[in-house]
Amino acid sequence: MAKARAMNAIELLKADHRAVEELFAKFEKARGNKADIAQKICHELIAHTIIEEEIFYPALRGKIEDDLLDEAYVEHDGAKILIAEILAGAPSDDFYDAKVTVLSEEIKHHVKEEEKRGEGMFAQAREAGVDLDALGEAMDARKREVMPEVQASGAEMIETRTIQGEPPAKGTPPVYQAAE
Repeated sequence: MAKARAMNAIELLKADHRAVEELFAKFEKARGNKADIAQKICHELIAHTIIEEEIFYPALRGKIEDDLLDEAYVEHDGAKILIAEILAGAPSDDFYDAKVTVLSEEIKHHVKEEEKRGEGMFAQAREAGVDLDALGEAMDARKREVMPEVQASGAEMIETRTIQGEPPAKGTPPVYQAAE
């Protein structure tokens, strides 16, 4: 029996996108078990950002628009903050569902930027002649390696690259100063 062809980088990332979209849809319809679904979403997204940031994005630097890559890193960091909040929380917490909903919206935007026909990140990578097969193999191997770690450690695996400073303590409202 012939061995199945490995997915190239774009096929792998698109498969991840579709899997997370399905999980977000499940969360939206769920009456119970929301914490388990949210945890699966967060774990998938942590592993996904790791393979993109360690392998895919660096391979694209200098070959596609730098602005697109820079925005992708910032979008990831915004998502990581919500992921950490979701993993630290519970469905009974204030804003829990809202955080998952906003994360879903952020991810939809991010996916659109990557998959946009003609000018998106994936289209530019194809146009630049990036070796998507080799990247796909490396990304698949790294994902298989990191997923058990992500499932065991969760938010401990989160590292922001573009956002500086410590987030406010859980439950601490933001402090606003009135203009003088």
